[in-house]
Amino acid sequence: MSKQGRPRSPGHYGDIRRSLAKRLPDGLILLSGAAPCRRNGDVEYPFRQSSDFLYVSGIPRPHCRILIDPRRGRETLFIPKIDNHYRIWLGDLPGPDEAKALYGFERAFYNDRLPAVLKAQARGYRKLYADAGSLKSVKAPKGLRPAQAELRDALDEMRAVKTPGEISLLRKASEVSGLAHRAAMRLARAGLYEYEVQAAFEAECLRRGLKYLGYPSIVAAGKNAAVLHYQDNDAVLKAGDLLLIDAAAEADGYSADITRTFPIGRRFGSRQRDIYALVLEAQKSSIDKARPGLLAAELHLHSMRVIARGLKDLGILRGDESALVEGGATRLFYPHGIGHMLGLDVHDSLGGRKRSLPNPTKVPVRFNARLEPNFVVTVEPGVYFHHAILSDPKIRRRYRSFVDFDKASEFLEVGGVRIEDDVVVQPAGPPMNLTDVPKEIAEIEAIRDEALQ
Repeated sequence: MSKQGRPRSPGHYGDIRRSLAKRLPDGLILLSGAAPCRRNGDVEYPFRQSSDFLYVSGIPRPHCRILIDPRRGRETLFIPKIDNHYRIWLGDLPGPDEAKALYGFERAFYNDRLPAVLKAQARGYRKLYADAGSLKSVKAPKGLRPAQAELRDALDEMRAVKTPGEISLLRKASEVSGLAHRAAMRLARAGLYEYEVQAAFEAECLRRGLKYLGYPSIVAAGKNAAVLHYQDNDAVLKAGDLLLIDAAAEADGYSADITRTFPIGRRFGSRQRDIYALVLEAQKSSIDKARPGLLAAELHLHSMRVIARGLKDLGILRGDESALVEGGATRLFYPHGIGHMLGLDVHDSLGGRKRSLPNPTKVPVRFNARLEPNFVVTVEPGVYFHHAILSDPKIRRRYRSFVDFDKASEFLEVGGVRIEDDVVVQPAGPPMNLTDVPKEIAEIEAIRDEALQ
């Protein structure tokens, strides 16, 4: 959005609304934007628009609604009516005439007109495709059956395949987030707190015009990196440890998702280097395989096999590779998926019911669809050594034939290593990588050398 809240291209959002209308031609479509969310007392969280509403409108303002009439080809925007009290405390908002031009709608009214307009346009329809927010706040006219699930599925199908405009915003988010990762990589050193590195990352995003993060920053030093969604960010960085940073900004609502792991000192230690090299191998080979037609479950299975093979070579795992992957031993060290869809939500739409396929592997996955051109996905293998897992008596008994727990415990100092890039699946060949942050060992150590001179 511009500083005035204007979508970058109102025509882009109009195309999306028309595509949605073609998918749901037999009913009115009603979408509601988000309302401000109370934090505590009379303090609100910074407003973030509903992702679905942002997808079809680009409007960052609260309390807006859109009514789409597919048969008549009519789109109507409804906006909140404000008074001078609101203007004094929070500023002005566009009225209906300004909103039409600003956001690319042929008609715009205040919200109090919605019931009458909805009733008038209901003639000839039997369905009201409406989201949860609309169904809670607006009574459907008599004769219109609410159809929430069908709308949800249509939006999920559409949001999975990114338009050139969406990819441009994801590239911008990744570019700025990458510069912020580089800034953090240059700043980090023993004696700083995790939150000081977090501050450097987030300041760089702000400095480059991206005010909001896609998710809370994870800045995890040493053993904290074994916690997948570590949030405290308050430990002291220690010489000899690794630092894992999983953080990214969003551009007009579209979020990047980038993770890098690097030494707090100048060099990776021996065990750190072994694990990092293994994760990097799994990531690079998985990126190369992310091509149209491949099942997401198969991509994850590939990454697990690479990790299992590497942990066997290090003496941590033992036994048949398939048994290690399918029996759960590898998941003790690699407990998450290879990646997820990326877009307006950092864990974005899964593509709708038609794309959801049975998992042909024996490895559990959250997301399983065939990759398609212009899917944007993360590729983020990791290896972690968590004391709670390695010291659990039940786990030790169950996996004693497959895991050398004494050997694995020698790697507790590593904490965790994750490397994550954002890629766009191409019509043929390997994907386009949106992420430009050093990840080769030599590159990282060169940056750390320079930073600590």
